[in-house]
Amino acid sequence: MDVTEVPVLIVGGGGCGLSASVFLSDLGVGHLLVERHADTSILPKAHYLNQRTMEIFRQHGLYEAVVERAAVPEQYGRVRWQTTLTGQGPLDRRVIHEMDAFGGGAMTAVYAADGPVLPVKLPQLRLEPILRRQAEERNPGGVLFSHELVSFTDEGDKVVAEIRDLDSGALRRVAARYVIAADGGRTLGPQVGVRMQGVDKMVDVTTAYFSADLSPWWHEGTIITWFVNPYQPLLSSTLLEMGPTWGAHCEEWGLHFTLGDADRTDMDAVAARIRQVLGLPEVELSVHKVSHWSVEGVLADRYRAGRVLIVGDAAHRQPPTTGLGLNGGIQDVHNLAWKLAAVTAGRADDALLDSYAKERRPVGGRNVDWGLAAWFHHRLMTEAALGLGAHIPPQRRPQAFTTYFQDSEVGEVTRARAAEIFDTHRAECQAHDLEIGFAYDDGALVGDGSSRPPRSAMGEVYRPTTRPGHRLPHAWLHHDGKRLSTHDLVGHRGGFALLTGPGDRGWAQAAEQVAEKFAVPITVARIGERAPYTSTDWPDLREVTDQGAILVRPDNHVAWRSAGAADNPASVLATVMSTVLGQGTGQE
Repeated sequence: MDVTEVPVLIVGGGGCGLSASVFLSDLGVGHLLVERHADTSILPKAHYLNQRTMEIFRQHGLYEAVVERAAVPEQYGRVRWQTTLTGQGPLDRRVIHEMDAFGGGAMTAVYAADGPVLPVKLPQLRLEPILRRQAEERNPGGVLFSHELVSFTDEGDKVVAEIRDLDSGALRRVAARYVIAADGGRTLGPQVGVRMQGVDKMVDVTTAYFSADLSPWWHEGTIITWFVNPYQPLLSSTLLEMGPTWGAHCEEWGLHFTLGDADRTDMDAVAARIRQVLGLPEVELSVHKVSHWSVEGVLADRYRAGRVLIVGDAAHRQPPTTGLGLNGGIQDVHNLAWKLAAVTAGRADDALLDSYAKERRPVGGRNVDWGLAAWFHHRLMTEAALGLGAHIPPQRRPQAFTTYFQDSEVGEVTRARAAEIFDTHRAECQAHDLEIGFAYDDGALVGDGSSRPPRSAMGEVYRPTTRPGHRLPHAWLHHDGKRLSTHDLVGHRGGFALLTGPGDRGWAQAAEQVAEKFAVPITVARIGERAPYTSTDWPDLREVTDQGAILVRPDNHVAWRSAGAADNPASVLATVMSTVLGQGTGQE
């Protein structure tokens, strides 16, 4: 059997694996992606693409294609609690509470100041076809659906995998230097001994994906609407727009609900239950798919096993609260791709890949913990705000809602107390710092001894900083008559950037020498009033003097900074680059 040789094999063609393919293509890394399914996801799954993910998509030329089909913050940027979708009773169709969320409303200006693009809403079943098309265009013949991994062996200097074409049954062997496990943890992780640590199968959730015209009853502008039924707790549900039209005339929906005694394989029974939950016994609807999944919070005990790199759901799985799942996976492969490019091209030692786990696993752990905390808090918060809970008998439930809405001093104080409780939900739906404020303390960077800036306990306040390991702060620059972000300086081809001040005394020349020595592109941006690059915002963000410098990695995280000038900038910068690239520049 002939052997196909590639630098990288990607196992899994979901949002994470397809993103990895796009990034590796841009970085010039040969690779093969195999996915056992015949096509992309048929379920909405994740539907919120946060600001950091959209910045990454912008860097790799995916932004426009995604935004063209997505909902933007003014179309989705609220979360709402409501009694029922419909009904004529005094407690029906009542809005309990709503607040700005995920970059919408008053948050839009804050997000716009902190990044070059805003987050969007686009369900995974609409995102993945875009990613697949882009991956196939950038790597013709290298994206294989209906192909499954049969076996693999790590032979020390390479991994040899056996791949089966599920349409023809034909087998092929693939030899790769590295494997990206983007398979959700189904195959590779367990085979190489990776263990998932944490809590699993906590709560069972049923999600129905269906089509219906709900325009007569729907409130526009929400990313999530929680229906808290005032009569029957089991009819409470969560309804989400799934497009492709956004707003009241949305055609497709996702419903998280309690299925009751209905057989989830019987679509007529499921449809009847959906009608009951919605309170619309006559509405026409078509059920596309019903999924049954468990809430869990688990983290892989390691992100690397030899030549296998674990990413996405194979590395971390958490509740959907705060939207850290798919976003975290895309950010995993963004961190990993430039390192694989440097190692496979011989510009860095294999040790650079160890920094992937050092950097991303702590972030994955925090995301899992945050998602779990938000999940448990949400139910307790709603019950506390409305005066519900196990101690309230079912027959008293309507009275709790009546008190909440009544026009009286008691109603007023009930709503005021509830508003303060609901405000704690900002740790889930306004967690701006969780989205773009994560940082690496150890890995492919050189620290400067400074401490992390304080982080807000609720995660809603992002504090930009150029401290090594942090995402480079965004600022608009002007250069040669064009406006660009500081994030644009690294490009999409795996280069570094060196940001200097108007008083640069040798950093630019040092960058030229180091770029040649390490065969790594370095874009030098001298920013100042009379410099090639100008900016009104950057001086307040840079945290170094006019003589200082900031080295930025290809993933737009700060690798190193110097507060001021250096006696021998070329020597300093060469030492830094050697450290960042894994203590070596030779072949593996």
